[in-house]
Amino acid sequence: MKNKVIIFLLFLVLFLPSFVFAEDLEQVCQLERIEGECDKLDPTECRLLLEKCERYYREQSEEIEQDLNKTGEEKKTLENKIYSLKRKITNLNYQINQSNLIVKDLGIQIGDTELSIGKTSLRIEDSKDKLANILRTIYEEDQKPIIEILFSEPEISDFFNNLVALELLNLKSKELLQDIKLLKSNLEGQKISLDEEKGDLEHMVEIQTIQKQENAETKQEQEYYLEITDAEYQKQLEEKQAVDEKAAEIRTRIFKLIGVSEAPTFGEAYEMAKQIESITGVRPAFLLAVLTQESNIGKNVGQCYLKNPATGAGEVIRTGRKLSRVMKPSRDVSPFLTITGELGRDPYATPVSCPMSYGYGGAMGPAQFIPSTWMIYRDRLKAITGKPGDLWNIKDAFLASALYLSDYGAKKQTYNGEWRAAMIYFSGSTKSKFSFYGNSVMKITKRYEADIEKIK
Repeated sequence: MKNKVIIFLLFLVLFLPSFVFAEDLEQVCQLERIEGECDKLDPTECRLLLEKCERYYREQSEEIEQDLNKTGEEKKTLENKIYSLKRKITNLNYQINQSNLIVKDLGIQIGDTELSIGKTSLRIEDSKDKLANILRTIYEEDQKPIIEILFSEPEISDFFNNLVALELLNLKSKELLQDIKLLKSNLEGQKISLDEEKGDLEHMVEIQTIQKQENAETKQEQEYYLEITDAEYQKQLEEKQAVDEKAAEIRTRIFKLIGVSEAPTFGEAYEMAKQIESITGVRPAFLLAVLTQESNIGKNVGQCYLKNPATGAGEVIRTGRKLSRVMKPSRDVSPFLTITGELGRDPYATPVSCPMSYGYGGAMGPAQFIPSTWMIYRDRLKAITGKPGDLWNIKDAFLASALYLSDYGAKKQTYNGEWRAAMIYFSGSTKSKFSFYGNSVMKITKRYEADIEKIK
């Protein structure tokens, strides 16, 4: 029992605070509330809060983006189904029209056949009358006395000729009657067949009409759901736009806190990165991902001041705590004094990064160049732009970062080349213990590729 209580308490300690804070972020990160909170905090703490809120809104935006994709797929599926139903209805209309035409044609054929049957019946009746007359004549001849027959004809042979002629006429009339009866029978069979075919087609038309009605009803129902889906899609778009605007506003404030006076929107940043690609060969999505990673991971950016140029020692801005490795004196202090002097900055009141658990700090601005490295790229920027670069100017920071990344393989625009360049940008090496940085940059790159497609 005691162990269960301990486990439960550990659960509360480890998980409950983060859960509560996550619930509170929606309130804490309201822009009007951040203003009040930052007034109570020093710049470093304010920036930490801003970064936390920027990350919160970014995660919210990604979540809405997933919902948008899902809703978009549902919308596309419904549109495809509606299109398919429209095609089915159109096809059924064609089939119904075709069947009706065939039915009409069969009706004409049946009418013609009935007319032929009528004419044939008249011929049969006429033949019957003629045959009856022949039979009557033969009968009358048979009833005459032999003496009358013999004396009625000039020659005895004439009597036999008349008799043969009557018999032959009788035979032909019977054959003609049989042919006419056979023709009538065939016509009547043909009419029955045509009647059946017409009945089947009329039944088919009835079925097709019912199918058309069912498809039309289904289409109407799906169009109703499409309207709902489209409304939900528009609502999600508005929500994402609102979240993105909040994130952009917070990102602007972060830039201002680290010394960048004019923070770009994503569209402006993309345009700058696209222009820089023509100079360096580094693609915009990757460059923006590196700078985003620097902003998110670089929590030591701008948290220390150099105080002793001889030793490179300094202090934490927020607490005043003394640190010994704020800047490497033999490598970076002299360039730092030159840079701040050229830009009219106070070297002992210009924020630089604090040292980590190893090495030195002293990295400057949003692109996180150490002074000695910046001097190399400052001169290269001057050759391109005609003036010394300012690391706190976002355009110069973009260009210098792209030149550096290009030098270490990013201009190849391959996954391995970009990953390696990002690793060297962060730590000067490709050691596996720093692989989290390169992996994260490439993940952000993929996300930015999708964002860039939307604004092209």
